[in-house]
Amino acid sequence: MPTIALLLVLASGFTHAIWNLFAKRSMNKDVFLWMINIPCFLLLTPYLVDWLVNNTLPLKAYGLILLSILLQSGYFVLLSKAYQFGDISQVYPIMRGTGALLVPVLSILMYNESLSIFGWAGLMIIIYGMIRIGGFKLSRALLQDKMYVRGLMCAIGVGLCITGYTLIDKIILEYMPPLALLALCNIGYMLVLTLPALRSKAIKTEWKLNKMPLIVGSIFSPGSYLLFLFAMNLGPLSHLSPIREIGTVFGTLLGILVLKEQQGKMRIVMSIAITTGIIIIGTLG
Repeated sequence: MPTIALLLVLASGFTHAIWNLFAKRSMNKDVFLWMINIPCFLLLTPYLVDWLVNNTLPLKAYGLILLSILLQSGYFVLLSKAYQFGDISQVYPIMRGTGALLVPVLSILMYNESLSIFGWAGLMIIIYGMIRIGGFKLSRALLQDKMYVRGLMCAIGVGLCITGYTLIDKIILEYMPPLALLALCNIGYMLVLTLPALRSKAIKTEWKLNKMPLIVGSIFSPGSYLLFLFAMNLGPLSHLSPIREIGTVFGTLLGILVLKEQQGKMRIVMSIAITTGIIIIGTLG
């Protein structure tokens, strides 16, 4: 795997964890997610229009683009709900872990990629660490906790959306550049988040309370996925997707250190295990 691809994915995971921390700490999740996507929408929409005017896409590409937009829109809707119902150190590993497991398996089937035995071992270590960090349990008592169940279901839903749009975007990149694809996705975000944000009447308050997180989030949210899109052009998705889950380590540490979430020692140990799995895939996968 090219070194530049590895560095892009690591940076993507780090920036993804940062803006997710800010989203969890925000007052109104819908408003925060809507506001951090406005600058990207305003900057990239003219570029997208110009690109579409000067380029022709096959009908298949339009169908894939529509499906990707729907999945990315669902991702943001479910992400807002997941952070309303659960701790970031709990739901973040579950939603990232779902994608970390499914994307490599499906990309091997769809794109004829491969993982060595060491790569599969590293992947299993990552998945195990994520399950332990997320506290994934299905005991009768927890299943009676409506908040836990809602957070769990939303987190799994986010993971399924991540799996879907990641696999589809790999194909779309054959037809259009990363910036144009990011602009299209951003339009989808604005379509699903604008009405809830305006109805909340909390825009001024969110800006007043979280001005700096909103500014940083407006860079890191689109930036984290843009970095991953560039990386997908340079290396196999079955390797890149698990490595991006370094964001789970950052997210867990931030949840413990900043948000004072519980089970710190165990989650730190599992974060080390995830990092080990990532190193194995990056070097021997």
